[in-house]
Amino acid sequence: MKRIILSLVVTMLCLVPVMASAAGKVISVSQFVEHPALDAVLKGTQDYFRDNKLDVTFNVHNAQANMATTVQIAAQIMGEQPDLVIAIATPSAQACAQKIHGTPILATAVTDHVGAGLVKSMEHPGGNVSGTSDMLPVARQLDLIREFHPGIKTLGVIYNSGEANSVTLVKLLKAACDAAGIKLEEATVLNSAGIYQAAKSLVGRAEAIFLPTDNTVISALESVVKVCRQNKLPLYAADNDSVERGTIAALAFDYYKLGYQTGAMAKRILFDGADVSTMPVESLQELSLHVNLKAAEAMGVTVPESVLSRAEKVIK
Repeated sequence: MKRIILSLVVTMLCLVPVMASAAGKVISVSQFVEHPALDAVLKGTQDYFRDNKLDVTFNVHNAQANMATTVQIAAQIMGEQPDLVIAIATPSAQACAQKIHGTPILATAVTDHVGAGLVKSMEHPGGNVSGTSDMLPVARQLDLIREFHPGIKTLGVIYNSGEANSVTLVKLLKAACDAAGIKLEEATVLNSAGIYQAAKSLVGRAEAIFLPTDNTVISALESVVKVCRQNKLPLYAADNDSVERGTIAALAFDYYKLGYQTGAMAKRILFDGADVSTMPVESLQELSLHVNLKAAEAMGVTVPESVLSRAEKVIK
């Protein structure tokens, strides 16, 4: 009888690590602000685990575009002791990276992981942070705008000068504009309250406006759309969700797919034993063109047939 009991005890002890490894994982999410593009990233990430029938619990936090709140969320996540952290957008990623050091972090919807101080290099992160980048080919964005406006000489841009990803994109945009002989007119904001006035400041200074993937600006996109409709000022974006909300066109990534790709990276860390420090930052290669005919008409723009013929989605 003693031998049977001892045998059962040994068997149970052997099963403990198996049961622990099979137990569900916990992912804490820090999202900078609620808007369609970032919401799509979160949904894509969650759907990856659902589609692959992996047992994962998500603790989701949203800073609602408040920089101080991102720091508070990072501290709260430390207390949750998750198996992995997903930080959506640059401000949230920076706050998590500064506070959390012993847990893998995947920073997604971040334009420049190196410039934001998150990794040593895109190929060899070297710390506890990797992720997925939404760095866009800005020159191709400008080519699209020039297809609508062949003789354009001035282009406006609105962005939060405190967002590292936006600063990077605007630098690239300025270089592309300089090469094309276009003057870039900048309007900067610190929060969403200043976006309407920033848009108005570009009336008469720019022939069209381009919005980068700036979380502050995109969260209050309707303010810019209103100004552009009132003044027949063409508005273009760097994400396709903004086309749904009233910009004329965008050549952009699918943020849902970006989230899904982030989920795949998380799976490799949580279930396959991958080391985040050796995982290169990934990016999507596929771009899709969306066009909003109603927005174009409201802003006095005729959509070229060359654009319509290759658009993946046309909103009528």
